[in-house]
Amino acid sequence: MSANTAIDKTNDFFDFKPEYCRNEKEVEGKLIIQYLLPNLGYQANSWFQEVAFGNIRLDFLAFATQALPFTLSEHSPLSLVIEAKHPNQSLDSHVYKLGNYLRSLRVVYGVLTNAKEFRIYEHSQNQVFLKFSCAGSEISANLESIKDLIGKKELKPPSLNPLDPVNSQDDSIKTQAHLTLNSTVQKSMKVIAVYHNKGGVGKTTTVVNLAAALAKQGQRVLIIDLDSQANTTFATGLIKFDDEFSDNIRDCNVRQLLSSEELFSIKDVAKSASFCSCPIDVVPAHINLMSAENDLNDLDYSRMILVQKLRQVENDYDIVIIDTPPSLNLYARIALIASDYLIIPSDLKPFANQGLDNVKALVKDVNGFRKIINKPPINILGVLCCKISSNAKFRSSTFIKRLKTVQDVHGIQAMDTVISEGDDLAKCSEKTEMVGDIEIPNPLSILDFKPDSKSASEFNDLATEVLNKIK
Repeated sequence: MSANTAIDKTNDFFDFKPEYCRNEKEVEGKLIIQYLLPNLGYQANSWFQEVAFGNIRLDFLAFATQALPFTLSEHSPLSLVIEAKHPNQSLDSHVYKLGNYLRSLRVVYGVLTNAKEFRIYEHSQNQVFLKFSCAGSEISANLESIKDLIGKKELKPPSLNPLDPVNSQDDSIKTQAHLTLNSTVQKSMKVIAVYHNKGGVGKTTTVVNLAAALAKQGQRVLIIDLDSQANTTFATGLIKFDDEFSDNIRDCNVRQLLSSEELFSIKDVAKSASFCSCPIDVVPAHINLMSAENDLNDLDYSRMILVQKLRQVENDYDIVIIDTPPSLNLYARIALIASDYLIIPSDLKPFANQGLDNVKALVKDVNGFRKIINKPPINILGVLCCKISSNAKFRSSTFIKRLKTVQDVHGIQAMDTVISEGDDLAKCSEKTEMVGDIEIPNPLSILDFKPDSKSASEFNDLATEVLNKIK
């Protein structure tokens, strides 16, 4: 809907009632457009709907001052971001994303609402905190307090710490007003390998849901599947064929990318994934990757080819996540050579813990090669505890003992986030759809399947922890 859409002025000052809104579209129309923006003093030419800053998609962006075109800096006239959600959605699962928007765009205030609840967040000194909240039924009663914070006349242009990072790399902002955006700080691409030589520890689950959580926090994400089992390729929704004759990735996957120095760039091979509502690209794997290992071993450049091709897209992505095979083979080495960071998912069971020594040995070996090519040692973010029972007795006893083994015996610190065992994580990856008479996979990330679930919250926490550790 255009910002210039006519608004019925007779509705500007009615008392808002949450029951007016039955879905997200009605939250946007009845609460934001018909009630909130007019009452806060924002005329139709001072706000825009469905604004895009690169991978960031804002529901609403309002301006305290009219200064177009503008340059993005600590004194930009960007004033207020408003995000509207479905009445049945919990606002808690969207706080991280809103905070990222405010930090990335240097906006001071953000509104998050599902009509049942109304919140105002403030961004100051690169921190985002809750400034005001009330029930949707209390918005009208609190209108003057809300206006004092984010009303057009009261709201001043931001004056934030000029050292705060700007995360956007795009040189243009695509809105209906064709505004111009100039980013002042570039952000380098970070590459993360997810590896354990023990299978069944939650590696694929970690890759796809961490990628989704990062994308929903505004990161531009690429997944590379380096496992010939292609579980991540399946879990990201790229396996849409029912038989080998319909296989559309056989001749354009990670095998071709690694086999040619000049052909098959990442842009040529990567495909848009369907498992997440935010854009994520995936370089798929294929079962034929297994038979190619000996041929790749004979190529002098095989260990460096991924490093080279990632350099070609370093301005296109913020984070690359590489899924790896549960082995000590060439593909695991290629992944660790190309990566800046390593996450080691583990269910902490005895065999997984014993396998940590193999992981450490491979990392040591790879770091020797990295030294030769002038790359620093890979940074181990830690062991990510996955598939952990939520049973209180287990958490207070067995879990603590196994965690202590990881840290004291194997000398690797555990990450703060714990991913619990849950049926939702299995169900979201097993979703299917009917196309004619054929049932084909239609997996979703847990953040798209059940955004209010405990698992979704844990992966949001993991994404935040990862972003904090790779700054």
